[in-house]
Formats: sequence, structure tokens, C-alpha cells
Amino acid sequence: MTRPMTEPEWRAFLAAPARTAKISTCPQDGRPHVVPVWYVPDGEDLLFFTGKHSVKGRALSLDKRIAVCVDDDQPPFAFVLLQGHVTLSEDLTELSDAIRRLATRYVGPDRAEEFVQRNAVPGEYLVRVHIDKVTALTQLTA
Repeated sequence: MTRPMTEPEWRAFLAAPARTAKISTCPQDGRPHVVPVWYVPDGEDLLFFTGKHSVKGRALSLDKRIAVCVDDDQPPFAFVLLQGHVTLSEDLTELSDAIRRLATRYVGPDRAEEFVQRNAVPGEYLVRVHIDKVTALTQLTA
């Protein structure tokens, strides 16, 4: 049986450990597009980055709606499903700061600058997910 997570529980679930998020966008052809991304919580929002000309980058530039699912496939099994909308930024300072945080979270501080140098470049979007709706469930524990 499952139970809903409280807001502090689902925010903690999103914060650690570093899991991938599966994001769903709706490209121009109408077919759903789902792909894993690295993300980092940022206040009330989530951040990730993507190429401006990638499928998700093109889709989000046309339709700002997004769904994000983060799950744990180990007991006690849980997931957080977010529905929201995005803002896109090409500001390289913002992008660098976000990529540094993402890289530190996923590969550690020793490799963060390598990721910044490679990815905080023109042609990349910083994607800020503004959360409109949350569904968060976890298994009941004995």
C-alpha cells in the first residue's frame, strides 16, 4: 500500500541522493518525448540544461508545459511526479552556475569545472521547471 508524501518529504526525496529525472515534453509532431536528465532543486523550482536544438529544447521552446518523474526503484519504492511549466535562459552566467551545481551533485566537485567548460556554451538552455502540481507517493512501512 502507498501513502502520499508530505511536501517536506517529497522535497527531501528530490534533494538527495542524486537520481535522474525522466522528463516528458510534447514535440511539434504531438508524440510524447520522455528522456532522463540530471536535475538540481533550486528553491521552489528544479533546474536542468539541454541543447537548444535537441528534441526537448525545441519542444520546450514551443510548448512550456512539462512533466517530471523522479522515482526510487528500491524498497520502500517511491516516486514524485511534477507537472509544471518552464522558463528557458541562454544567460551563460546562470547556465555556468547551474551546471556547476549539477555536476557537483552527479560527478563530484573534482569534475564540476570540466562539465561547466564543456556544457555552459552558446546553444544550451538552462531550463527552470516551475511546479504547478505534485503527486508524490511512497510505500507504507511496517
